[in-house]
Amino acid sequence: MSLPRPAVAFTALALLIGLGHPLPAAASQPATAAPASQPATAVPASQPASAGKPGTVSTGEVRAVVRDAVTGAAVRACLNLVPADRDPLTVVGLGEVQQGRYGGCTDLDGGPVVATDVAPGRYHLLVRPYDSVRYGAQWVGPHGGTGQRERAAMVHVRPGRVVTAPRVRLDPPGTVTGRVTRVADGNPVSAAAVLLLPEIQHPKYGSQGVLTDDDGRYTMTGLGPYRWPLYFSGYGLASQWSGATADRLRAATVRVPAGGTVTADTALTAGTVVSGTITTAEMPFYSQVVAFHARTGDVVGVADAAESYQLRLLPGQRVLLRCDCAYTPSRWYPNAAGIDDARTLRVRNSPVTAHFDLTGPAAP
Repeated sequence: MSLPRPAVAFTALALLIGLGHPLPAAASQPATAAPASQPATAVPASQPASAGKPGTVSTGEVRAVVRDAVTGAAVRACLNLVPADRDPLTVVGLGEVQQGRYGGCTDLDGGPVVATDVAPGRYHLLVRPYDSVRYGAQWVGPHGGTGQRERAAMVHVRPGRVVTAPRVRLDPPGTVTGRVTRVADGNPVSAAAVLLLPEIQHPKYGSQGVLTDDDGRYTMTGLGPYRWPLYFSGYGLASQWSGATADRLRAATVRVPAGGTVTADTALTAGTVVSGTITTAEMPFYSQVVAFHARTGDVVGVADAAESYQLRLLPGQRVLLRCDCAYTPSRWYPNAAGIDDARTLRVRNSPVTAHFDLTGPAAP
């Protein structure tokens, strides 16, 4: 996904970088991190949102309270609202982790957190504490944390309303270590990225994930004591979830112990080559072709683009390709303005060819 780079030391601070901080509600606006005026009340995931006045009739607001699971003390943390549906999940750009663009943080005293100006839709909440030595990250469930997005509570945001999310109960953290190798020869993969969520890695600034060292070894700290699927990517290799699958819903989860360490090794394959030419009037310096899993909307591959591109994808999946290759809105293969009109490609073991011609108007 990008050129290899020297490995880095892995600390609790690195986890905060690797997991990412809440992205802004819009690309040009910083995320709001103001505390709620009153503590939110925990509600079941299926209960309708309570009515309120978030300050705009076209967006909504999400409120939550972050506590220590045992003592009930207020804890400092940030949360992201990760889209639950495929199409909004694909609204991710260069240098971003695929965690959505809405979120907020507690104030210095911890506890209440507010996310404002949130677009209507369905979301799961991903929470990361500031103190990753005492607390682990989690997807917020109806009655506690989980490491699997599909087991998290569903938050429905509606225009002009305030959603009171389930109370966040943070547990002690655990650690995952492992080694990433190549299927072909068993050699270690250096500078491979290990993340909780896929990303569109920036060619200049690199990955926001934990990186493997020269021997292919990594350490990811600050995870809640649950079962987590992990996402692996390496230069010139097909990206995959733990369990060697491109489908997050079929990933093999890694059980993280509270206060302990678990080993999760993986081997990456070269995958199937998906390539083509790109015809455009003028191409930006940083241009990419991004592959999304056709069912889940997860990023499954990213390739730098010029007059041509080459992706390596795990076979056995269907993908949608987006070309961020012009000073105009992105196009979906073969030449569509939106994902609804994109053509699905089936990735088998044989090479796949998919050309982009962006010189004319987008197909309706």
